Amino acid sequence: MNVAVTGIGLVSALGTLMPTWERLIEGCSGIQFYQPFSSLKPRPIALIGKYPAEILSLTRQVVLDAVNDAGLKFPLIDCGVVVGSSRGNQAQWEQFTTGQGELSNWLRTLPNGSAIETARLIQSQGIVLAPMAACATGLWAIARGAELIWSGQCERVICGAIEAPITPLTLIGFERMGALAKDGAFPFDGDRQGLVLGEGGAVFVLESEELARRRKAEIYGRVLGFGLTADGYHVSAPEPESRAAIAAVNQCLERSRLRVEDIDYIHAHGTATQLNDRNEANLIQHCFSDSVWVSSTKGATGHTLGGSGALGAAFCLMALKHQIVPPNVGMRNRKFGIAIAQSAQSTKLENVLCFSFGFGGQNAIVAFGQ
Repeated sequence: MNVAVTGIGLVSALGTLMPTWERLIEGCSGIQFYQPFSSLKPRPIALIGKYPAEILSLTRQVVLDAVNDAGLKFPLIDCGVVVGSSRGNQAQWEQFTTGQGELSNWLRTLPNGSAIETARLIQSQGIVLAPMAACATGLWAIARGAELIWSGQCERVICGAIEAPITPLTLIGFERMGALAKDGAFPFDGDRQGLVLGEGGAVFVLESEELARRRKAEIYGRVLGFGLTADGYHVSAPEPESRAAIAAVNQCLERSRLRVEDIDYIHAHGTATQLNDRNEANLIQHCFSDSVWVSSTKGATGHTLGGSGALGAAFCLMALKHQIVPPNVGMRNRKFGIAIAQSAQSTKLENVLCFSFGFGGQNAIVAFGQ
């Protein structure tokens, strides 16, 4: 059974789906210097508005956009829900500890908040799942959503991930790790400084292709397969030889019935940190031809942590629709021997991969096809 993507809802520091895509193709970045908390110094951040966003508001926005984009109406009684976040409502919990926030609403701040809000909004009585897999959350949600359709448990699933990670604890934590950039995000650049935190995410309407065709829905592309593995190596650092990541790539290709030479574009995780970009470039060189197009879009959107894989998946589907490889925004000093798209590239795209790698050594690869 084929799984079709019939709707996308997205929000980032560059805007909603079409404004984000258009600005991304132009090479724009939503990263600016902000001081969202008076106790912390200004730093580059990718905010959606002037102030840090609230996750349930973002969830409602992207879910409504995805449902409208798919041409559907409420209620969606039998629709499955797989919506995750790596931080969830952490911002609200931090407010509770300082005497702010309304404690009577604390039940709405649990880690499954976005999934429950989605189910409530679409009035679903179906399966509701809330994955948390660090920065691999978004792709894990898509993989699980597709699996629900392949297995016959659902005919339609809303899946994805949203993140609102601009909180004092998150900023301080990444700063103490030495992972935050001082000036901006420059993925795969020789002078990369580290990651820049961003807000946003994406949600997708997945349907059996039979259902999508029956109702004459527009189809962005198909979910072909996935690979999910864990390094079992370190709480934050990737395993140096990338053995589990290579296994995830091979799993994904095998399940998708694709060969290495069938891949036209890879949306890389590309966090602009020293270890991730080096390991990921080595992984790509090990598994693929040096001519396959590669780009990371975090120089434009910032790193939305659990939401980043969902954003990457949306860009993969838009790339298939428009036959354009999005640029690796922020590239100044070419470092690695892979075919990084420094500007948007018009080319024939049939099969693309999206990579996500999360803390704890969580590796997620999803393949999309026309």
